[in-house]
Amino acid sequence: MMAETEPPIYSCVMTGVPLLNALLFALTGVAAFLAACALAAKLAPFAVWKEVARERNTAAAILSGAVALGMAWIVAASMH
Repeated sequence: MMAETEPPIYSCVMTGVPLLNALLFALTGVAAFLAACALAAKLAPFAVWKEVARERNTAAAILSGAVALGMAWIVAASMH
């Protein structure tokens, strides 16, 4: 006979309300993404916003968009 297994033990972050869990994970993901974007902008060898908005540098805009997508995918994968 098979032994009865206990229900899985979730992290202390999880609540009994699924909608609240989704909201907590979404807010955590957005916060992590914004922190990563701020860090990437600080570490860039040029002023990202100045290049994209004022100078209308298409290459810088594409690069910053690609970096943002990459960070978003990493955050989403880690939250999944």
